Amino acid sequence: MTEYDKLVRDDIPEIIRANDERPVTHVAEGDEYRERLREKLFEEAAEFRESGDPEELADVLAVVAAIRDAEGFDAEEIDRLREEKADERGGFEDGVVLERVE
Repeated sequence: MTEYDKLVRDDIPEIIRANDERPVTHVAEGDEYRERLREKLFEEAAEFRESGDPEELADVLAVVAAIRDAEGFDAEEIDRLREEKADERGGFEDGVVLERVE
């Protein structure tokens, strides 16, 4: 038996059953669901940080989209806010690293 206690993709229990194992699950809703999505974002971001694999980055984006939907945020509004912040403070394309302020 292996303990996980984490949010997984919807089809994972069926995949586990196909391997002749028995998943024990529950459906997270409301505050629990939103909190588990935030945890999942850190998990997926750490996996991308470690591997640099574009598949892991796709997982990060999938979790971000799920958070957006769970929170009821409008995709266009989020994109507008991202662009607005980039206009005000710049993006990350130049690779600027702030070492200190003296």
